[in-house]
Amino acid sequence: MARCLQSVQDFADDLVVIDSFSTDRTEEIAKQYGARFIQHAFEGHIEQKNWAITQAQFPYILSLDADECCDQTLIEEIKKVKQNWSANGFYMNRLTNYCGHWVRFCGWYPDRKLRLWNSLFGQWSGFNPHDRFEMYNDTEITPRLKGNILHYSYYSIAEHYKQIEYFSTITANVLFKRGKSALVLYLIFSPIIKFLNVYFFRFGFLDGPSGFRIAYISAYGSYLKYKKLRALAQNA
Repeated sequence: MARCLQSVQDFADDLVVIDSFSTDRTEEIAKQYGARFIQHAFEGHIEQKNWAITQAQFPYILSLDADECCDQTLIEEIKKVKQNWSANGFYMNRLTNYCGHWVRFCGWYPDRKLRLWNSLFGQWSGFNPHDRFEMYNDTEITPRLKGNILHYSYYSIAEHYKQIEYFSTITANVLFKRGKSALVLYLIFSPIIKFLNVYFFRFGFLDGPSGFRIAYISAYGSYLKYKKLRALAQNA
């Protein structure tokens, strides 16, 4: 989080850290960089981020997770648009670091994100844990800024598996509440399709060993999601 806060200090007029009662050094680090530290019970990714908007002092907000930061090119771009807000929303690319490797393929890049916006003209939506910010007017002009959000995702393969376990549980529950079901065929073919898509059609093989691991674990995540969805249906 220190890296995240440090990257925005040159242009942010208000730094806000929303914390769901963590027990690490989050509060200490936040205050070290002059951020307002606010605790709020976690009710879901979308719900938490929409609540966070209400705590900001200004309408234009740059939203970053704790494992993200801005590269120097993006910092300079944001400084420019801040002098003359020409749009209500701005897209930017996100470049992910996976166990020390910058992932350029696998469908992980450019991973365009709408992360700088006027909060009066949109809100977080999607379905947990896959949130996204959307403008109320889908014809709104939203230019893309140069540079990247640098996303330090996983430092080990174990962390990736842990996240897959967590996300698959959330996704399965959301799908179950929406009345979705999972046929046995989903468990068989969805992992195969996922692997082929990530490793071959999204050129994951060009990312070397990291590309293979990402494709394999993504396939496993697809299998796990439908396995948990079937279990929920059977228990019901």
